[in-house]
Amino acid sequence: MSARKFPDDFLWGSATASYQIEGGATEGGRGPSIWDTFSHTPGRTLNGDTGDVADDHFHRWQEDVEHIKNLGLGAYRFSIAWPRVQPGGSGEFNAEGIRFYSDLVDGLIAAGVKPVVTLYHWDLPQELEDAGGWTNRETAYAFARYARKMAEELGDRIDVWTTLNEPWCTAYLGYGSGVHAPGRTESLAALQAVHHLNLAHGLAVQQIREVLGDAAKTSITLNLHVFRPDDPSSEADQGAVRKVDALANRAFLAPVLDGVYPADLLENTASVTDWSFVHDGDLEITKQPLDVLGVNYYSTARVRHYSGEGERQQADGHKDSAGTPWIAADDVEFLPQPGPYTAMGWNIEPAGLTDLLVSLRDTYPDQPLMVTENGAAFADTVVVEDGVARVHDVERVSYLHDHVEALGLARDQGVDVRGYFAWSLLDNFEWAYGYDRRFGIIRVDYETLERTWKDSAHWYRRLATSNILPGTDEVSPA
Repeated sequence: MSARKFPDDFLWGSATASYQIEGGATEGGRGPSIWDTFSHTPGRTLNGDTGDVADDHFHRWQEDVEHIKNLGLGAYRFSIAWPRVQPGGSGEFNAEGIRFYSDLVDGLIAAGVKPVVTLYHWDLPQELEDAGGWTNRETAYAFARYARKMAEELGDRIDVWTTLNEPWCTAYLGYGSGVHAPGRTESLAALQAVHHLNLAHGLAVQQIREVLGDAAKTSITLNLHVFRPDDPSSEADQGAVRKVDALANRAFLAPVLDGVYPADLLENTASVTDWSFVHDGDLEITKQPLDVLGVNYYSTARVRHYSGEGERQQADGHKDSAGTPWIAADDVEFLPQPGPYTAMGWNIEPAGLTDLLVSLRDTYPDQPLMVTENGAAFADTVVVEDGVARVHDVERVSYLHDHVEALGLARDQGVDVRGYFAWSLLDNFEWAYGYDRRFGIIRVDYETLERTWKDSAHWYRRLATSNILPGTDEVSPA
């Protein structure tokens, strides 16, 4: 066993997203989302995969709660499918859809697991997209009404209310590069989406707090980026880091925690927009006190200033640059990172997590943090030993171990990070990559939907039930 010990109140959990696991796409009164439309559009997803069935969590949630309980987890982070509880995104709510989540919450509580809810993990009701989606200011107000209804229905049974998951992906991948739903490629639309998502967050927090008062613990989850300059001594490369940091990180952190948009962000994007979609009073709304800031971390990026000479590099395989037109950042290059890599082509750098958490503490010293996603996709192989199916995912165990240690190193430096959620509980629909990439600590056979604990699940159980970081060889079933 490692000497790394975590406090008894440290929260160990795992996370999922509704469209990635639920299935039941046309059942229980659920309406279509932008991901239903996107995945059913030829050429949009690998192998034409869709989330129509996914892991069939809609029908198997009780089995999945039993897995969560047996893992010894203290919390489960899941998202509510907006079109399941309000099929059109406005108008009538769907009692059957609300009951599904209410039953799930009750099941988690009965199992001794804290429910951590994400209100938006990218599955916007299609009717709202037809009216402009996140480029339409009204979508933020529709989201606030939906958030209020969920607060009224689920009440103080929810441990943490997370408004949005990774609005960077929603705005830039959905409206900028088009590799995510709704598949639009418009720079102005992406920046409009940035602001309306920030506005939606603030409005939703207001509504949740109005309903629940002091019982509400509120959060937002951001996929914050760790950018390394190619040459730390180069002012030009440092400038490239600042430019992409403004777009990727401070475009969300600053309005949510400071109530402003950074001056350099506005200046750098002036050729795209004058930001007139930011109305008077909006930044008072976006800035709401947060009980915890959710941090998702997977990898780092290496950038340098692009002089305009030669072919501009865009490191293939890196989730934050491949295929992504960084708005108003044409003078920035994303360089290939040294390995090792995950099956997504992302570099593995645990030290980046430590650096990120420490930098957040330095900038926002009074803001509690929680790592709400961290994990890795690898090519898993099922073997049968003594009649029992096993998945010896050595690389994933090592990845999780090293990143939990990195989190511990941040805590050693006084960072107030209160929990860690492994991504993901289950193999699932990995967005545009379909079912080709597996992140789960529990394997899902997509033919039979049978669940099988990987070695990483057994390892994570030891961590969650002992608060002591296990060695990477401690993976035998307990």
